[in-house]
Amino acid sequence: MMLISVVDYCNSFASALSVLTLMTLILNSTDWADLHQQTPPSGNPYGALDELDVYSELPEYLGRGCTRATELQPGIWFEWADWEFRQECWVKWPDHEHLVQQMVWLAVGEGCGNDVYPSYSIHRSYLSGSGIAPGYTERYGRSQRQVFVSIHLLPEVFADFFVDLPGAHEALLKVLVKQDEGKVSFFPPVTAAMRRLAQQMIRMPLQGELRRLDLQEKVFELLNLQLQPLLADARLCHLVPGCKTESLARIYHARELLVSRLNNPPALSELASLVGTSDRTLRRGFRDLFGTTIVGFLMQQRLLQAKQMLRERQCTVAEAANCVGYSHFGHFAAAFKRQFGITPSECLAGRKVT
Repeated sequence: MMLISVVDYCNSFASALSVLTLMTLILNSTDWADLHQQTPPSGNPYGALDELDVYSELPEYLGRGCTRATELQPGIWFEWADWEFRQECWVKWPDHEHLVQQMVWLAVGEGCGNDVYPSYSIHRSYLSGSGIAPGYTERYGRSQRQVFVSIHLLPEVFADFFVDLPGAHEALLKVLVKQDEGKVSFFPPVTAAMRRLAQQMIRMPLQGELRRLDLQEKVFELLNLQLQPLLADARLCHLVPGCKTESLARIYHARELLVSRLNNPPALSELASLVGTSDRTLRRGFRDLFGTTIVGFLMQQRLLQAKQMLRERQCTVAEAANCVGYSHFGHFAAAFKRQFGITPSECLAGRKVT
């Protein structure tokens, strides 16, 4: 792969576009901000702008697309983006303080992700607590469209909302709201209601104060939907005996990293380093919290992935086995039946899980 700096890229764009599309453009966070600010908008395709909106477009030599951002109230910022890059683009972000953040993707292509969460998905949303975010490199795939909504909230705004939720518990709040510690992220499944809310946020017909008020309501409605799976998980809200809140947060963070990297999971030592704990604590935590080993958890998740593929008739049984890492069909069929009570062939034929 050939790399090129932003300065060299911009200087050579006019004369070598056909060659440069094969290269990877490397930007830092300052480059990224400057490029957006220096590009004059050609017209917002989603309706008139409000006076508090910040609207920007990708420069033509990067690709096509736009971003629209609004401060809905003190402590809540909303934006949506619709991007498609001309070639692969990397943006390097340093360590930074992180607010509570929500994201839902409505479209995302291959090659879109980062070196912590390598694969974004329209099936998984993103809910991150506040704290310190480690540096990472964001990757945008060539000719891969990405459409998403993203909301940032001050920790105190999130906490005020959280404490009024049914089932709210101080242990979960401590996991999600931090200051000088590493943040923890979750990937709640995207429901039809969540997707509908995200679509409404982008294509809202209202303007002015009514638009901001309606968006605020939808932000909290989306946040409520994302929090429900976490509130329903008793292990997150009630500490395991002998397990500190911080250790609990790190173990759950490790689980979410594994879910986001099923096809290329990190080694145990790398996983422990990413979440800031020891190999031993991670192994013990998985046994205590989830009743399985780390490898056992990975296999459970891969079998769930295979079941979904078969249920939706996306592939044959042999293809599903290969896709989730089984080289021997018999081993895959046996593990599948132990997990779900039916064979892969029966699942493909539409038989319900027992």
